[in-house]
Amino acid sequence: MQPLAYRMAPRTIEEFVGQSHIIGKDKMLYRMIKADRITSIILYGPPGTGKTSLARIIANTTQSNFEKLNAVTSGVSDIKRIAADTKNTMLNPNGRTVLFIDEIHRFNKSQQDALLPYVEEGSIVLIGATTENPFFEVNKALISRSTVFMLKPLEREDIKKLIITAITDKERGLGNYNIKITDEALDYLSEVCSGDARTALNSIELAVLTSDLGVDGSIEINLKTIEECVQKKAIRFDKNGEEHYDNISAFIKSMRGSNPDAAVFYLARALYAGEDVEFLARRIIICASEDVGMANPTALQVAVAAAQAVKMIGMPEARIILAHAAVTVACSPKSNSAYMAINKAMADVESKNTGSVPMHLRNAPVKGMEQLGYGQGYKYAHDYKNNIVKQEYFPEEMKGTIYYNPTANGYEAKIKDWLEKWREK
Repeated sequence: MQPLAYRMAPRTIEEFVGQSHIIGKDKMLYRMIKADRITSIILYGPPGTGKTSLARIIANTTQSNFEKLNAVTSGVSDIKRIAADTKNTMLNPNGRTVLFIDEIHRFNKSQQDALLPYVEEGSIVLIGATTENPFFEVNKALISRSTVFMLKPLEREDIKKLIITAITDKERGLGNYNIKITDEALDYLSEVCSGDARTALNSIELAVLTSDLGVDGSIEINLKTIEECVQKKAIRFDKNGEEHYDNISAFIKSMRGSNPDAAVFYLARALYAGEDVEFLARRIIICASEDVGMANPTALQVAVAAAQAVKMIGMPEARIILAHAAVTVACSPKSNSAYMAINKAMADVESKNTGSVPMHLRNAPVKGMEQLGYGQGYKYAHDYKNNIVKQEYFPEEMKGTIYYNPTANGYEAKIKDWLEKWREK
């Protein structure tokens, strides 16, 4: 018997659940399907959100020839075969094929290039499905000739609706089993599947098929049963995909924004998905210097120590060390003054004539160089009061330039006060 998730796949657009932002009545994709005016599209979203289901609906409604390929097992020869069949008026009188390519991101450049001319001339209408960001993974020429629709993880209420339909449908679902599911189990399953309809349906099917009949001939699905049948909660990103970058971006911005709770949350997501702990430690180090900086110089020390400790300890205890460092950075006063200073200096070095190092600041490591002026006139700061001496440190062309502008945040307030006095002198 086919899996429940396959049997319950929607046959018509009216049976489709969720994604109202693209498939709701009068939305573009809805209109295209109803009018059988499909143009090349790419369906992009996490697993279990309806990409393949939409392709099946199109296959059921279009009058055009419909073909399906899987990018993992197909190649250029398959594309050429479909293109040749499309142009055969005896096999395909309207000269048009709707081609569904699952996991299109797995097509290499030559395979995508082979597809392009047929899409461009309109003989092949492409429906590509991918869990990866197509703007990174798909040929730009194909993207420009397609409409990209982004599918979102299903809402909890959408998942509940699918589950209830599945356990009551006697034709395709589990309706003949007389299933009773508790509200607690239904709520838990709709939450733990993270918007993945396939995971939800697979879990409820397993729960039903492995449960005994009650005395009244019914099957009761409670929270304990569902917890045993649901595998480890699926995180909506993998450590190599686009969501990896989204999550790490949110992690850094939460530390920068002084929100330790959000920082720990995104750290937990990354760890749960198997993110490299040393990579996470490096990101904390960068944030400690770029965003905390001189407002709390010890934050960098904590971050570096954490990175060293993570290498020594490893998981699962490394999570504690990373959390320690992330919370330290998030709760520290912030200053990006050092970061801004080096950026400005780098920009000047790249774009300006910044002159030569003044002679009095140069070394004279070889005898005779001092006679040429190397090191002559240099004033050793420790020979003067408060270890400060007035002398020029910039090349002539850069005199008076200021790169470092300290804030009044945290420890840097002391530096600001000292530096203002130094600059006055």
